[in-house]
Amino acid sequence: MRIKLIQPKMLMRPMDTGLKLHMAPPLGLYTAAQILRYDHEVTVENENIAPVELDDSPDAVGISVTVDALPRAMEISAAYRSRGIPVIAGGIHITTAYETVPEDAFDALCIGCAEGTWPEIVKDIERGELKKRYFCPPDIKGSDIVSPAYDMIRKHSYLFCNVVHTSRGCPYRCDFCYNSSGAHRFMKRPIGDVLRDIEAVGMKHVMFIDDNLTGDREWAREFFRRITPLGLKWNAAVSIDAARDPELLDLMKQSGCRSLFIGFESVDPASIGSVHKRQNLMQPYETAVEEIHKRGIMINASFVFGLDGDTKDTFGATLDWIVKNRIETVTSHILTPYPGTVVCERMKAEGRITSFDLSKYNTAHVVFKPAGMTAEELYEGYTDIYKRIYSIKNIIRRMPKARDQRAAYLLFNLVYRKYGKLTDAVCRLISYERIGRFAQWAAGYKKRRAHRAPVDSDIMSEERPRVLDKAPFKQLADEC
Repeated sequence: MRIKLIQPKMLMRPMDTGLKLHMAPPLGLYTAAQILRYDHEVTVENENIAPVELDDSPDAVGISVTVDALPRAMEISAAYRSRGIPVIAGGIHITTAYETVPEDAFDALCIGCAEGTWPEIVKDIERGELKKRYFCPPDIKGSDIVSPAYDMIRKHSYLFCNVVHTSRGCPYRCDFCYNSSGAHRFMKRPIGDVLRDIEAVGMKHVMFIDDNLTGDREWAREFFRRITPLGLKWNAAVSIDAARDPELLDLMKQSGCRSLFIGFESVDPASIGSVHKRQNLMQPYETAVEEIHKRGIMINASFVFGLDGDTKDTFGATLDWIVKNRIETVTSHILTPYPGTVVCERMKAEGRITSFDLSKYNTAHVVFKPAGMTAEELYEGYTDIYKRIYSIKNIIRRMPKARDQRAAYLLFNLVYRKYGKLTDAVCRLISYERIGRFAQWAAGYKKRRAHRAPVDSDIMSEERPRVLDKAPFKQLADEC
């Protein structure tokens, strides 16, 4: 079969540029490609980097769907289905809220991990027995996760291809988070599998793109010990409670950690409590920041504005806290009631959702009635704080004390954020890959290939990826 996998174009926010679209390849699609490529002809098209070819005739199409891209995914689906080509939708939105997807939008829905769904999907297509819904078996494990097809990635189109996932999901259940819904489970991959992927990307600088790299601290400790001899420089996302563990922070630093993405969400405890982000209430922010900074690790702080404890004064208080604590980079969002989350259900019950246009559900639009300010005040505060954070004055005031971090800091704050449009224009002339490599070199990340990673003896030696045996679960899938 000829199978085409598509990533619909994401909708950019006010502060985004083309750099965001070209940041990294969609590993989910390349994981599906790896599962299918040995028995089928598989192609991957990412609409973020090039227009999707809609006039071709594959035997089946798979589309990865985020909530804001659902309208576009439905347009792509209609173009193929009108010619009798079956379209299967999967991805985070389908897994989280498949009940909200119109019945006639796609031929089938892939709910859960590709490893536990796609092998049966293609068999049913070949038999002419495609079902409407395919559920991943409930006991899929981290050892069943397949490595992405790194060799299929068009590297010249991306700033960074050195991306690796060590787990899926998050152990916490925050009310507003897409990945915290009951549809998602936290699964850790075998360390040997991760080491193999680090070897595959072939770079000393690695970005771990987990929701929470330290979701299992004992696993994380062992992982950091195993990668320390490799001489890596790495970045990742963790929850703030990792800062409560000095030994863990020491291991992170020793193994090459350069920066951490952390969801602070709000500087107001009342706002944090309104969405049950319990792990954030356990550690004073200033203490956590101090522990991370004194080890020479930078912080990318994420904030969500519009929580029920927020007012229009929240923006100024947040900016003051960011500058005072020299937070190196900031990512902010407008609270969005994603379908399938506790916040969405609560707001619907309260009659507070003002728009069900999913194309606006990208954390850059106000689609609900805020509790402590007007919708206009929330949007204006959201856009204004970005301008103030990345003003030249505040970039200077937030300069890291650790000198070896300043090059990376200035690259992100100036080249990516402040003058991102200019950088994007240069990338289009030279290639995103070359600019990405230059940025890594300028930030002090060595370009040479990593040493060969020691791989666990229990890793399969054959090229064909492991695929979950779904036979014991066929009855479950049929019933669903």
